[in-house]
Amino acid sequence: MTDAFARLHAECAPLGARLFTLTVHDPTARLFRRAYSSHPRDYPVTGTKPMGDDAWTRHVVDGRQSFVANTTAEFAPLFPDHAQINALGCHSALNIPVLDGNGDVIGTVNIFEVEGHFTPDRVRAYEALVARHQPALLARIAAIDLGAP
Repeated sequence: MTDAFARLHAECAPLGARLFTLTVHDPTARLFRRAYSSHPRDYPVTGTKPMGDDAWTRHVVDGRQSFVANTTAEFAPLFPDHAQINALGCHSALNIPVLDGNGDVIGTVNIFEVEGHFTPDRVRAYEALVARHQPALLARIAAIDLGAP
C-alpha cells in the first residue's frame, strides 16, 4: 500500500510541488522532524528544524494557519536554508498545518514552487487536499516514533 504522505504528494504534484516535504511536530523537543521528502538527498527524512519563537511559529503553530510566501525575500528571514530551497528552483513557500482532533498542530505539509505560485485559489486547493487526506495523515503521523532519529 502506498504511504499516506506519498499519496498526498502525488495529488499535490499536478498543482505544482517542486519540493514537497512533510514534517511532524515534536512539542517536547520543540522541533519539527522531516517524515517525508520529495528530495531525500537534499532534504533527508532524518532532518529536523528547531521550532523558534518567530512569526512563522506564531502564524502556523499558534495561529493554526497556512503560511504563504510568494518570494524568497518573504521566507528567507524565517528559513535559514533558503539558499538550498532556491537551488532547487523554488522561490515560493506554502506550509499547511496538520491538526489533530484537539486542534493541535501535529505536523506541516510544506510545498515549494516557482516565485508567485501560491495564489489564493491554489492555496485553497492545496488546503482542501490536505483536509481530504487528514484521516490518513493523522494515522500515519501517530505511527511515527518521535524518539527515533
